[in-house]
Amino acid sequence: MGRVESYHHGNLRRAVLDAALEAIAESGPSGWSLRELARRAGVSHAAPAHHFGDKAGVLTAVAAEGFELFADALERAAGEPYGSGVAYVRFAVDHRAYFEVMFRPELYRADDPQMAAARDRAGAVLAASGRKLSRGEGTDRATTIAAWSLAHGFASLWLNGALPESRGGGGVEELAQEVLRVMFGGAE
Repeated sequence: MGRVESYHHGNLRRAVLDAALEAIAESGPSGWSLRELARRAGVSHAAPAHHFGDKAGVLTAVAAEGFELFADALERAAGEPYGSGVAYVRFAVDHRAYFEVMFRPELYRADDPQMAAARDRAGAVLAASGRKLSRGEGTDRATTIAAWSLAHGFASLWLNGALPESRGGGGVEELAQEVLRVMFGGAE
């Protein structure tokens, strides 16, 4: 990621969030300070704290925005075979900074209304996808958790370079679809 353009005309929130995403991409969700975000965004050192309160406030906003983008991606792909699972992996690869925060509720305020609504929206899309994969009555929840675990685990392995294919940089969607088909073949 390149350097965030400095703050300009009332867009403090966006400038700080972009700075946070850049910092997360470079050093993870914990390896930066509000003062660093201010420097990156080109704002006063007090501006991020004034707007977000603290680091958890910034990460709550990152998680909320990430879950909204995530839900959008899942909804767009929901009609395709294994679409939500592939979209899950694609989102993780394309939006790693969000992904590294979203599933770590100890980093943010999980009870924040905006964050909770965004997370619940994404969860509803995942649950609907799980129901499509379910092979019998009463297994919807277990199927959803299994599919979620598979997609999340695959995404994590890919992002961490643990799969030989991930070191080559291509084919993530095709491989994700193949893995989903092996596990849930014939369900969709």
